[in-house]
Amino acid sequence: MLLSYLRERLRLTGTKYGCGGGGCGACTVMVSRYQPSTKTILHYSANACLLPVCQLQGAAVTTVEGIGNTKTRVHPVQERIAKAHGSQCGFCTPGMVMSMYTLLRNKPQPNMEDITEALGGNLCRCTGYRPIVDGCKTFSQESNCCQANGNGAGCCLNGDSSPQRSENELPPQLFDQEDLLPLDPTQDLIFPPELILMAETEPQVSQLFRGDRMVWVSPVSLEELIQLKTSHPQAPLVMGNTNIGPDIKFKGAWHPIIISPTRVQELFKVTKTPQGVCIGAGCSLSVVKALLEGLVQEIPEEKTEIYRSLLQQLGNLGGQQIRNVATIGGNIVSAYPNSDLNPVFAAGNCILNVASKSEQEILLNKDFFVGFGKTSLKPDEVVLSVFIPVSRQGEFMRAFRQAPRKENALATVTTGMRVMFTEGSSVVKELSIYYGGVGPCTVSATKTCAAVIGRKWDEQTLSEAYTQLLDEISLSPSHPGGQVEFRRSLTLSLLFKFNLQMLHKLWEMVWTGSLFAQLVAYLHLKNLHHYTGTFLKYQSGDDPVGRPIMHRSAISQATGEAVYCDDIPKMEGELHLVLVTSTRPHAKILDIDISEALQVPGVVDVITSKDIPGKKFRTFTGIDEDILAQNEVSCVGHMVCAVVADTRNQAKRGAAVVKIGYEDLPGPVFTVEEAIEKQSFFLPKRMIEQGNVDEAFDKVDHIYEGAIRLGGQEHFYMETQSMVVVPSGEERELKVYLSCQHPTYAQESIAETLGIPSNRVSCHVKRVGGAFGGKVTKTSIIACITSVAAWKTGRAVRCVLERGEDMLITGARHPVLGKHKVGFMNNGRIMAADLHYYANSGNTADESLLVIEKILLHLDNAYNVPNLRGRSVACKTNLPSNTAFRGFGVPQSMLVTENMINDVAMMLGCNAEEVRGKINMYKEVSLTHYKFEFDPKNLLRCWDECKEKSDYDRRRKSIGQFNQQNRWKKRGMATIPIKFDIFCVCVSVRQAASLVHIYKDGSVLVSHGGTEMGQGIHTKMQQVASRELHIPASLIHITETNTSAVPNTCPSAASFGTDANGMAVKDACETLYQRLEPVRKQNPEGTWGHDLHMDWEKQEGQPYAYYTYGACCSEVEVDCLTGDYRTVRTDIVMDIGRSINPSVDIGQIEGAFIQGLGLYTMEELKFSPSGVLYTRGPSQYKIPAVCDIPLQFNVYLLSGSDNPHAIYSSKGIGEPVLFLGSSVFFAIKDAVAASRVEAGMVGPFTLDSPATPERTCLACNTPFTQKIPASKQGSFQPWALNIP
Repeated sequence: MLLSYLRERLRLTGTKYGCGGGGCGACTVMVSRYQPSTKTILHYSANACLLPVCQLQGAAVTTVEGIGNTKTRVHPVQERIAKAHGSQCGFCTPGMVMSMYTLLRNKPQPNMEDITEALGGNLCRCTGYRPIVDGCKTFSQESNCCQANGNGAGCCLNGDSSPQRSENELPPQLFDQEDLLPLDPTQDLIFPPELILMAETEPQVSQLFRGDRMVWVSPVSLEELIQLKTSHPQAPLVMGNTNIGPDIKFKGAWHPIIISPTRVQELFKVTKTPQGVCIGAGCSLSVVKALLEGLVQEIPEEKTEIYRSLLQQLGNLGGQQIRNVATIGGNIVSAYPNSDLNPVFAAGNCILNVASKSEQEILLNKDFFVGFGKTSLKPDEVVLSVFIPVSRQGEFMRAFRQAPRKENALATVTTGMRVMFTEGSSVVKELSIYYGGVGPCTVSATKTCAAVIGRKWDEQTLSEAYTQLLDEISLSPSHPGGQVEFRRSLTLSLLFKFNLQMLHKLWEMVWTGSLFAQLVAYLHLKNLHHYTGTFLKYQSGDDPVGRPIMHRSAISQATGEAVYCDDIPKMEGELHLVLVTSTRPHAKILDIDISEALQVPGVVDVITSKDIPGKKFRTFTGIDEDILAQNEVSCVGHMVCAVVADTRNQAKRGAAVVKIGYEDLPGPVFTVEEAIEKQSFFLPKRMIEQGNVDEAFDKVDHIYEGAIRLGGQEHFYMETQSMVVVPSGEERELKVYLSCQHPTYAQESIAETLGIPSNRVSCHVKRVGGAFGGKVTKTSIIACITSVAAWKTGRAVRCVLERGEDMLITGARHPVLGKHKVGFMNNGRIMAADLHYYANSGNTADESLLVIEKILLHLDNAYNVPNLRGRSVACKTNLPSNTAFRGFGVPQSMLVTENMINDVAMMLGCNAEEVRGKINMYKEVSLTHYKFEFDPKNLLRCWDECKEKSDYDRRRKSIGQFNQQNRWKKRGMATIPIKFDIFCVCVSVRQAASLVHIYKDGSVLVSHGGTEMGQGIHTKMQQVASRELHIPASLIHITETNTSAVPNTCPSAASFGTDANGMAVKDACETLYQRLEPVRKQNPEGTWGHDLHMDWEKQEGQPYAYYTYGACCSEVEVDCLTGDYRTVRTDIVMDIGRSINPSVDIGQIEGAFIQGLGLYTMEELKFSPSGVLYTRGPSQYKIPAVCDIPLQFNVYLLSGSDNPHAIYSSKGIGEPVLFLGSSVFFAIKDAVAASRVEAGMVGPFTLDSPATPERTCLACNTPFTQKIPASKQGSFQPWALNIP
């Protein structure tokens, strides 16, 4: 693939490996081709991980290095994303840059829709996308529009002059748009003239490439293509490689011959006729989209019904990079069961032109799709084109889809529906309905259509159609993909949507019936993302602290020059390591046969536990965990051994033939209910109580018991686990380069594993491409395995996990079952609460015991409950071990608490915000349930300001009116507070150190113990040193984190990295500044070239130094028929003390919120009944994308806040805001409650997290979900486990 060619052969490492399947956009490049027929140059973005090098003959490929760098000239795209603070960890930044750069090459003045479409195929886990969009929209003329800045009145687009505002009225800016390089297209790279000459003059000839196991053939004529297909009927045709490529990579598919007809011109021919358009099968989906957009503008609207339906589906199908290479023919013949386009093609009576020995036409209908990935095409037949007819008078077509994410996600259910009415009436003449996602292939509702044809389109007809459809399309309870009840309800709901729109059309046509006031439609992403904040200007003008300074590495990250672990050049004799993991959830290991693996060419050795010279286990929280399984495996994904070879592919082939003999052990445990039944726990359990809960229950007006389940969350850091271990060759020294949050722990682990002193191991961390808690424990274990391989072979060893391996092995956030019993008074005052937390820890303890402790310490959140008891337990199961994740148990703990508050409000029929803020929130200096005194003044200020700035009261009334007027769309709103601790109880991880050098030329080098993973810690340390040494920040360089320079470092976690390391840098600089005092006196005109603890026996202590407070108000709009939602607006007010760098802190706030939004509304880890993780990449596991950011996103920093417990009165901010993403969850629940009222259902109800469209739709309890019969529990084996 092009990605490996760029990185390994050409050493162009700016193009990153993120997933290997075209799902994340980290490897985006621009491909340019000359079109001899039009003498134009076509530029398009593409995923390098899917582009075969042998398909790029005649193309020019531009990588991020090619458009600009710090040594010559930075391109405006690179500069603007960096200066807009759109680069945090920076791993995704080159891909973002290239997507935007390609757009500008095609359209130098894009609109906001162009920008969001271009970025739709790129994922970011750090920023929350807002600063990326802000940087990109500076290229748009809309960026200075009044409406874009939230001011619709007197808009400049209407010819009105915008009102003048004084400087004090203008919102503070995080970057200066006047200080940006202008975009000058004349300075861009030209297309190589030699490629133009080659395309114009050289004859096209067939190409043949031979590899070790595969032959790639590229014909140039249709005749040759048909001959090849006749000779090799089983050989696949590859154009965009978006289907065959992932199958080869992830499913182990193997094809000895591949035919690539990308140069067969007949496959790209487009013919327009009055009857329709014939599009060549080789045309990319982007080309098809552009073509249809042109046709919609050219021909009468009534003839474009099918075209507009296809356009609607094309807008959500994959990312821009996928649409640029995937072809219309490939999309059809792939015959995916949940294809977005095939139901539309089939319902629209489209026709395929195919050729073998002769040409023929095949109607795309129910007979064409015959099974999973199968069509009626014969093996030797080639699709030439597809004919899409124009629509006729009285004919209407609609397409609908529901997917886990609004864009760039495979559909759960998709449909194409076409109806033709008899002229002048509502009698149905033709009806065609096709569904995807409800069978092994595209399915036709033939019987339902037959029951409607010839009848009037009215309520009675459609009511009978729903019954018929329910009988016609059924799914077994164990259907692959699960969500059976949801899918079946969607078939009815989508038909009802079609019904609504057709009734509206009939009203327009025949003026009968009543106009439906509201059709179900969704808001589109608008340019309303803007920052409004206030930050203090309390220091002198030359003091950098408190200023919104750009991330110090942002430019080099945007140019691709920033070096990540796997960017380190390959060393002489370097080996690659691939892990071999268990395929059984609970079994004894009988034997490990490595003989066949050792015979694979290039394989050097296989590492097992027997090769470990020192300790064969690591101890976390007092419980041992094997580095490599010795006698028993306890989950699918348990690491058993590792293969080292000259190349990664050789190591993978070796790993594939390692044979492990198992003896299954009885009774694997997967869920917390099973763990409770079998008493499978990691001890100790934890309990904390204040007051007398049992007595209080006897005195309250009401008691309510409820529960909520919270699923796990994959870290999905963009850079997978990566490390390189280099033995020095003398005195048993090792240099370890790794992507890690806690290099000291990795150092200790490696030393103990090898049986050598820690002073022989030096760990180096330049930067980390995202971590979020997931690069501490498992990273250290994998580093130990890699070090054993380097130790044994005496050669450098590199280990970089593929995305699927990473997700399988490294664990996730703990899923939790939370139960509550709450006693409260008639006015909503909670007098007693008893909460139980069951955390699914997985197969090892890891940090689970610390997580369940923190769960209990935060169960009060912002509420003063006089009688409060909490109990938590870590459940031992046979799933991969879960680990630390941003928030460390707090997001789980507080969700249960807030759900309890919500239930109280619903029991009393009152507003949840009243129960939260007015009645139960801490009001004065108080003691927590662990007897820690604090002042909630700033908590109350955040709450009040959030309600004020969000215009809560007015909008709450407006939402009530909206919900009364709309049956199938509902809006909801929720305001959530947070009181989040900073610092850890454990002293050993709270210490920090720094080494500061001042050189004779006046430059300063700073090394500290924190690792830069996007949170801006290096930038803040540079600001600290600048203030303390009274010198410009430009003279200060932050070097890599290195255990040889700074020993015994603390982990970069728990939001205290800046607090700890900042103080260390401050102390070091103060010492040096004092030492230089004599020099300054001699030449005055010269220039510069907590004692924290927690006693669980007494249930009291001071485990934290201080709290970070905040509040968030979110409003959503929910489509009750499908469960889809859109976050209309979010307002966040955070108390972060005196910010050292507002731009960094606001980036952390927005990124954490979006990550929390993912946790509570969309991210789902799914396991098979035998404990196998299904969701191993971005195609199955959906994190938020650009389309998921709130339409209006406002962040406010609380003014006038001080914090004496941290450096410069700042506060830790990395973790707290993640929980505020639950405001979207509770807003969805508020909207669902409004829908349930119309169904006659009031009071508390269960909505588990995440509030996916499936859960949301079913909770709305529409008439269509009520029609679906529930499967009897225990009568079938579900497709996926219900975790926790």
